[in-house]
Amino acid sequence: MILDAAFLISVDRSERPARAFAAAVARSGTSLHTTHPIVAQVWRNGARQARLTTFLEAITVHPFDDGRLVGHLLARSGTSDVVDAHLVVCASRIGHDILTSDTGDIAHLVAAFGPDAPAVHSWG
Repeated sequence: MILDAAFLISVDRSERPARAFAAAVARSGTSLHTTHPIVAQVWRNGARQARLTTFLEAITVHPFDDGRLVGHLLARSGTSDVVDAHLVVCASRIGHDILTSDTGDIAHLVAAFGPDAPAVHSWG
């Protein structure tokens, strides 16, 4: 499962649903992922974000290394959110579903991606 910014914000705030979801995922053995651009959206001050720091150390964070594919997806979808488009491209590349609070925008990108697009699940 690849996570968007809303989930990471919930982790940072130590919100109960995020804690419960993370615990369930840990019990199931499912791997969690996010992207560096998503981290950039939520990162402000590591000294004040101990929960987020610890969580990020336990998951896989993918670099932004597929700019051309992201740009192509933006062109096909007629959208401009590089972070969301990268999330879709990365999820497809690693074969994982997306957990997002922004299902409308992500669903639009997924539709433009085509048949190999990841599934989208709502968070929050």
